[in-house]
Amino acid sequence: AVMAVQVTVLPSPRCLFDDPVQIRVAGLLPQQAVTLRASLVDESKELFQAHARYRAGSNGELDLSRSPALGGSYSGVEPMGLLWSLRSKAPYKRLAKKNVLTPFCVDLEVYEGHEDMSRLLGKCTNERWFLGEGVKRISVREGRLKATLFLPPGPGPFPGLIDLYGSGGGLVEFRASLLASRGFVTLALAYMAFEDLPAMPETLELGYFEEAVNFLQKQQQVKNTGIGVLGLSKGADIALSMATFLPGITAAVSISGSGFNSFIPLRGDGFTVPPHPYDLGRMKTSDKSGLVDFSDVLDDHRDPATWGCRIPMERSLAKFLFLSGLDDMNWKSDLYCRDAVQRLQQYGRDVEFCSYSGAGHLLEPPYLPLCQASIHKVLGVFVHWGGQWREHAKAQEDAWRRIQAFFWQHL
Repeated sequence: AVMAVQVTVLPSPRCLFDDPVQIRVAGLLPQQAVTLRASLVDESKELFQAHARYRAGSNGELDLSRSPALGGSYSGVEPMGLLWSLRSKAPYKRLAKKNVLTPFCVDLEVYEGHEDMSRLLGKCTNERWFLGEGVKRISVREGRLKATLFLPPGPGPFPGLIDLYGSGGGLVEFRASLLASRGFVTLALAYMAFEDLPAMPETLELGYFEEAVNFLQKQQQVKNTGIGVLGLSKGADIALSMATFLPGITAAVSISGSGFNSFIPLRGDGFTVPPHPYDLGRMKTSDKSGLVDFSDVLDDHRDPATWGCRIPMERSLAKFLFLSGLDDMNWKSDLYCRDAVQRLQQYGRDVEFCSYSGAGHLLEPPYLPLCQASIHKVLGVFVHWGGQWREHAKAQEDAWRRIQAFFWQHL
């Protein structure tokens, strides 16, 4: 009798999306050549797949944390390679979770041989959730706020975070829901291109973000050690502005951002921070791919004529963490990050920063596959984000650890 081939996901086939898992295959022949394939269908019915060729050990077993892939979507020992190398047939698709109340299901299949995938030997499904057991999701429409609050289970008190995404707008929840699953009360906050918030606001009001801080501070489960804020891209400079101009922010994380205000004037109480001067005429569109490169649209940030747009972070008592990818094709985030760090250091402030070689603009929670290019929802053009698959995956794992450690330390 041929022993059935078992595919197992340890410690459990059900986990959080940012959990690493151990994928094992048993019941193969010694040294048998097989191909493993992962498939995930997203909420818009787009299929993302990855595959890798392996050879079983002398015991007829495979353990992806020890067995090297011999080619396919990646090679070498990559325990989570089947996840981070997922890609769609259609180009320029970004894998992102819209409804955090349902999981992404990843089908893991083992096929005989390295050539054709005609004979399926075994399969299982890994259910990857964005909302931990007992985490509450609460829609917030209070005052002007358009947000979603995520509460970890139990009375707390927990550190409180505000989570901001970029100029694509909308209300993005999956990072906030994962952070809540890790023990933070997290408020995912929309500020443009959502419901009646304009796609390109004439100005952004600091008062709107202050409402969010006040709302979070009055939640019973939130510790009174100050609020943390993290932002990606445009959200990053808003996070830095909040830490600078609003009381009660103790820690701020900038992901692929800048130490100056970008694109939209920011109006505070009796002052306005203008946007850094830019010229969209300097956008470059690739003839071959049609992708848009924004990295040269800004005037030189070293020119004193642009300094009125700088966020005076040195006035803030908050702690700062800056993260950027050296292969960011959308924004000179590493250059702008170094400029911000240097300014803070000149004022004797301790600041953490990490730049990742081979990482692109969209540094997301781990195991979300690299998106090198996708449609920008507000601009309606395909934008090049940059990044190399393996390096970007490693950067996301490291950045996620750093972000959590940073907030635990300072909140």
